[in-house]
Amino acid sequence: MITEFMLQNLPDSDQRLEAMFQAFDDLMFILDRYGKILDYRAGDPSQLYVSPEKFMHRKMQDIMPPAVGRKIDDALLELHKGSPVSQIEYVLPLPTGERWFEARLVPFTNHQRVMFVRDITRYKRSELQTRRQLDQLAALRSIDLAISSGLDLHLMMSVILDHVHAQLNIDAACILLLDPKSQLLQYAAGRGFYTSALQYTRLRAGEGYAGQAVQHRKMLHISNLKNRQTDFLRSPFFSKENFMSYYAVPLIAKGQALGVMEIFQRTSPKADSDWLNFLDTLAGQAAIAIDNAILFKDLQWSNTELMQAYDKTIDGWSRALDLRDRETETHTRRVTELTLRLARHMEIPEADLIHIRRGAILHDIGKVAISDTILLKPGPLSESEWEIMRQHPLIAVELLTPIAYLAPALPIPHSHHERWEGRGYPDGLSGESIPLAARMFALADVYDALTTNRPYRRAWSQADTLDFIRAQAGKHFDPNIVPVFINMVLEEGDAGTSLTPLLKDPPKE
Repeated sequence: MITEFMLQNLPDSDQRLEAMFQAFDDLMFILDRYGKILDYRAGDPSQLYVSPEKFMHRKMQDIMPPAVGRKIDDALLELHKGSPVSQIEYVLPLPTGERWFEARLVPFTNHQRVMFVRDITRYKRSELQTRRQLDQLAALRSIDLAISSGLDLHLMMSVILDHVHAQLNIDAACILLLDPKSQLLQYAAGRGFYTSALQYTRLRAGEGYAGQAVQHRKMLHISNLKNRQTDFLRSPFFSKENFMSYYAVPLIAKGQALGVMEIFQRTSPKADSDWLNFLDTLAGQAAIAIDNAILFKDLQWSNTELMQAYDKTIDGWSRALDLRDRETETHTRRVTELTLRLARHMEIPEADLIHIRRGAILHDIGKVAISDTILLKPGPLSESEWEIMRQHPLIAVELLTPIAYLAPALPIPHSHHERWEGRGYPDGLSGESIPLAARMFALADVYDALTTNRPYRRAWSQADTLDFIRAQAGKHFDPNIVPVFINMVLEEGDAGTSLTPLLKDPPKE
């Protein structure tokens, strides 16, 4: 308010203008409406882009770089349209280095404009530094998320190299992994290469730049690849990459060397401490990510081997039962395949199919506790014998319940003899209270039993078997699944035989 009062009371406009010049330490230019420089004040002459004799009475737009000149044109146009102030930012290459400026243009007397110019390099650098740090934090966060999600090793390395390429502003990078068996560094992934020059890399510890970085566990820097006989001359294509600068950073996790990250530049930029520190940080994160991915891969492989061992054990149990009861030999394999086909037609999730498969294979495992006199009896069973036979689903539950990984497979061994109408066993369940897997299996089980030769009867034909299944829809079988099963069998065929039936009674259970 004091300055404003004093300016209003100055005797003439020249004194008023001089007072304004004295009040500001920034650059100030008086322009005409078209941008021609009429006068100026420079508190720090080093901020001037060109000397006064080269800019006085010339248009500001003409002495500035084209991009800056266009911004000034736009700002003058805004004032011409009545805007009270127009503001622009621009960067200029000065002898002291690249500097950022903020310019404010305001209307003045006699259609003139005043352009106040302030050096904002310090603030801009701080802003850029803050933005770069935020970007770096976001990159590290992204790698952390990749680590926690257990990505595939190659996807993990792809994520890492994307961030290395973007955050370090480099031309190319690759990761060499150390094979624990051969102890060779081998190319695993890369970004930014024109050729396949490095894709066949195989180095021992201590061999080449990457091998030296691993052996000494220290970052290695070659500032000028073109002035020396480098180990990259082993590749006939490397010269086509035209690389100048090189860094090799060992990837160490839990005290173990996992590999090397190689950084390439086609120029020789000056790397400041922030750049080098972030390179080291990225390498550390990369090592953790790769270590986790390798552990995850090994764990998956171990789980796969374990699951295969489980399934082989299950198959062995089923085979033992088939060998005991020759009447149903190979029945288990066929009915399992048929149940899985039906499950896929029912759009059962793939993750559930493994449990359906195991349940189908073990559907009659409870019969291991049934005596041979009952299980292998050639004629009809007595009522007391049937009472014992009907215990095999409960025996299966007793056998399998202690095995935690088989819990999702229990519905078939437990409930495959339940009937839709509620007259099955062991629990007399009805309708949708019967597990879906057991309802699907019941169809496959009866179909295979009817279409297969048995000692006491010959196989039914497919047509008669499907007629029987239709008739049992809503009685023995789920009426919603029967049409799906019949359409599947008619469209895809089945593994059963098609002999003339001699007996049309339900199969022996």
